[in-house]
Amino acid sequence: QVQLVESGGGLVQPGGSLRLSCTASGTIFSIWTMGWYRQAPGKQRDSVATITGNGTTDYADSVKGRFTISRDNPKKTVYLQMNSLKPEDTAVYYCKLGASRWGQGTQVTVSS
Repeated sequence: QVQLVESGGGLVQPGGSLRLSCTASGTIFSIWTMGWYRQAPGKQRDSVATITGNGTTDYADSVKGRFTISRDNPKKTVYLQMNSLKPEDTAVYYCKLGASRWGQGTQVTVSS
């Protein structure tokens, strides 16, 4: 049974940083593209960043230069380093494995 467990969310002031983690179990990890998505209240879930098994990354325009996605295949973990956070980054952040496996989400709130 595939499981994804996210951690690292919380409340941070504008301009601050957070690092999200997502650890997988029950699956081979290294072959899958991993992604971070976010969903704000009343809005659709959007892609934030993705990373392929060989490390190719892609980012939403709104986070380029501020967020960095990375992965540690032996630890079966994907990370999202978020710097220079803005109030509009407030959302529930989800990790995704492959095409259809989702984590439970972790809340990120950026507020003074």
